Amino acid sequence: MKDLHDNVVSYKRTPEFSEDTVPKGLLNAHQTKAGTWGKIVVLEGVLRYRILEPETETETETEVTDLSPDLHGVVEPTVLHDVEPLGIVRFYVEFYR
Repeated sequence: MKDLHDNVVSYKRTPEFSEDTVPKGLLNAHQTKAGTWGKIVVLEGVLRYRILEPETETETETEVTDLSPDLHGVVEPTVLHDVEPLGIVRFYVEFYR
């Protein structure tokens, strides 16, 4: 998993989501705009994070990471991805540019 670049600054944060309130758009393939990074912060439970453009992370396949309070996810600009709650979960997304 890549990390945020040192030169990005936080500018917005989503509300907290749960397995019941996660927007449907996050469950399907979506992407941030050019220049916009995301940080997925899990407060409780496990959230599966799939990076759907393998050429950005690995040479051969989609990267799948189970995020938890101990492991955040980094969304690179314009890279297709989705999330899937694995049971009870609470999380939010911070946006950086």
